[in-house]
Amino acid sequence: MAKPPRPDWSATTRAIRAGADAGRETVHTVGPPIQRASTVLLDKAADLYAPGKTSYGRPNALPTHTALIEAISELEGAAGTELYPCGLGSITGPMLALLKAGDEVVVVDCAYAPIRRFCDGFLKRYGVVTRYVPSRATVDEVMAAATPATRMIVLESPGSLTFEMQDVPAIAAAARARGILTLIDNTYGAGFLFKPLAHGVDVSCQALTKYVGGHSDVLMGSAAVATRELFDRLRACSRDLGSTVSPDDAYVMLRGLRTLPTRIKAHGEGGLKVADWLAQQPEVARVIHPGRADHPDHALFKRDFTGPNGLFSLVLKPVSEPGVLAFLDALELFGLGFSWGGFESLAIHCDPQVRRTAKPWSAEGPLIRLHVGLEDPDDLITDLRRGLDALAPHAA
Repeated sequence: MAKPPRPDWSATTRAIRAGADAGRETVHTVGPPIQRASTVLLDKAADLYAPGKTSYGRPNALPTHTALIEAISELEGAAGTELYPCGLGSITGPMLALLKAGDEVVVVDCAYAPIRRFCDGFLKRYGVVTRYVPSRATVDEVMAAATPATRMIVLESPGSLTFEMQDVPAIAAAARARGILTLIDNTYGAGFLFKPLAHGVDVSCQALTKYVGGHSDVLMGSAAVATRELFDRLRACSRDLGSTVSPDDAYVMLRGLRTLPTRIKAHGEGGLKVADWLAQQPEVARVIHPGRADHPDHALFKRDFTGPNGLFSLVLKPVSEPGVLAFLDALELFGLGFSWGGFESLAIHCDPQVRRTAKPWSAEGPLIRLHVGLEDPDDLITDLRRGLDALAPHAA
């Protein structure tokens, strides 16, 4: 029950304090209540500095944060999960928490371009050396790149542009035997199609922005970890950097999570149908989809993943850059935009952003990435046929 205003309070004080205690006893709704706070009031003075007490709104510890953290931890099979303001932060945050000057990190070549930029710029500036290995590096190749100073191996399987895969369980086991941490960008798997921690990985990161959010209207990332000790290090780093997410965004992410299994299944089925059709079109050199039997790493994918999502790439037969632009501009249902994982279909030209260090990327023609949304796949196929028809005047 809310405490009534004291009878000796002035009208001004009553206006400020009336209803302040309302809602302390909440009804049981389907979703958790959203509590927004900077200041958190404690019941007793001794609690102000008591360990384990939530005393401020910043450290991702309000009830809505806790609900999302518990849900992601359950999904990923984690000892703990830290939240970050965006997907990029879900990787850079753990790297900052777990690396120090003088350390080295091994990174697969297909890693998300902003992660490469972070390694080559930010980490280098603070004395951390990055060594790149081919996107399909074997466990022996990965471990050969590791030195006594290597503290972390960063994986992305499949890569989000070119979809190469690594043998994640084998690499994780070899790294653990040498005391090296493994971190993976698991945005493709969304903590649902693939469970990195169950395969020996130490840190499973994902952009919740993508499939967990599912509606392209909120940014957030998560890092699920295998041990409480790792979680404590991530949480301490976030505390020191002032990294936090809003309770409102946490609520939206939790709401999206509830429909993730249904949505991602539909994305995967639609994506495969569109990919299979594209593979038969004369303007297409090849389709790069790990869920198809013709993908070089399909055996790994079939072994480790429960299914595909809606993301894949295709290589067009040789065509001029104006032709690529004409193809994209002719599309009506596929929006021209970055990110993916929302309900809508998207298309981008990838060549301007593909970066490689260990082994050059090469293809027969321009690389296009598609995200198949929740529209009818037959309508998307019609849309793509319209785009392919626009290539004719520009064919090499």
